[in-house]
Amino acid sequence: MPSKNAKAAAKDSGKASTASDNKNAGKGKGSKNEKKDDAGKLKPATAINARHILCEKHSKKEDALKKLTEGAKFDDVAREFSEDKARQGGSLGWKTRGSLDAAFEKAAYELEPSTTANPKYVEVKTGHGYHIIMVEGRR
Repeated sequence: MPSKNAKAAAKDSGKASTASDNKNAGKGKGSKNEKKDDAGKLKPATAINARHILCEKHSKKEDALKKLTEGAKFDDVAREFSEDKARQGGSLGWKTRGSLDAAFEKAAYELEPSTTANPKYVEVKTGHGYHIIMVEGRR
C-alpha cells in the first residue's frame, strides 16, 4: 500500500507541478496569444493611406487583377488601368472615417497595411465602379 500512496503522491506532485507550470505558462502564453489576437485583428484606425484601381467595366478590373496576381506592382497597374483622377499610382492619400463611399470605406478599413510591391488588396463594387483597394498605412 505505501507504494500505491507513493505513486499517487508522485502523480499528485507531478500534477501539482504541471498545474503550477501551466498557471505560469498560461499567464505568459495568455499575453502572447492576446498579442497574436491583437496582431490578427487590426487596431481601430481613424485614417488610412489608401490606393485603389477604379474600373467601370468588370472585364477591365479582371485584367488588372490578373496583372497583380502575376506580380506587377500595385501603383504600376493603377497607372495602366485606373479610370479615375487619382492616376498617380492610384494614391488617394490619407482618408478619415466618413470621407469615403460606405462600401469602399468598410472594405478599406478591414485591410492590413502592405506595400505596392507586395500588396494585400480587396475588391469592392460601388456606384463609381469596380475598385481594387490596398492600404499603405493606418493611424
